[in-house]
Amino acid sequence: MANWNDPRQAQQGYGVSPGLDRTEGRVTFDEGLRKHMLSIYNYMTSGVLLTGIVAMLASTSEALMQAIFGGGILRWVVLLAPLGFVLAMSFGANKFSRPALQAMFWGFAVAMGLSLSSIFLIYTGASIAQTFFATAAAFAGLSLWGYTTKKDISGWGSFLIMGVVGLIVASLLNAFLIGSPGLELAISALGVLIFAGLTAYDTQRLKTEYQYLRGTEFAGKAVILGALTLYLDFINMFLFLLRFMGAARE
Repeated sequence: MANWNDPRQAQQGYGVSPGLDRTEGRVTFDEGLRKHMLSIYNYMTSGVLLTGIVAMLASTSEALMQAIFGGGILRWVVLLAPLGFVLAMSFGANKFSRPALQAMFWGFAVAMGLSLSSIFLIYTGASIAQTFFATAAAFAGLSLWGYTTKKDISGWGSFLIMGVVGLIVASLLNAFLIGSPGLELAISALGVLIFAGLTAYDTQRLKTEYQYLRGTEFAGKAVILGALTLYLDFINMFLFLLRFMGAARE
């Protein structure tokens, strides 16, 4: 783990004997990369589906909805739990074992499901489904482009992160001070664009990082952390898009 980012290993082809045929080494690398990325997408997809199932089931229980969103302390526990999981996984990745990170990822997906269950009380089921499939199609296209493009988009990172910070600040100001519907729509539009960009950027970043991670003990953990990253891109793009496509319940 201490030398996973040593550029000399990347130049030789980490985990490949110097005497190995370069074509064979390239094939091995490509197969390993496909397996690595497929594992990330499998985790990410499973997490999104688990969140959706938990959200739908929770929304059918009037007692549970009242307990979570009735104004008690449980509401804050449910709303802040996902953030706690993200911080713990991000900053404790080196300390936690892979099984522990797996358990935390599934716990995060469940917590997100409980947190997002309120959207079924605000929007119609049909509009939620339409937005979900629209997000899935957009995510698939953007992620595929990020994976296959020869263009280096690593420079997008700093601008997109600053955009996310700006979205958070603007959303808080609008929620507590301004209360402008027009500003809310502008924030939603920017949110869709920013997380669309992050989807492509993160996909390329995860692909690039594989050359330094393969053969290391951290590779398994990187799969889970990569799935968490793409999950967040998907969910945030879905929520911002839902403000446009979601039809309110009567």
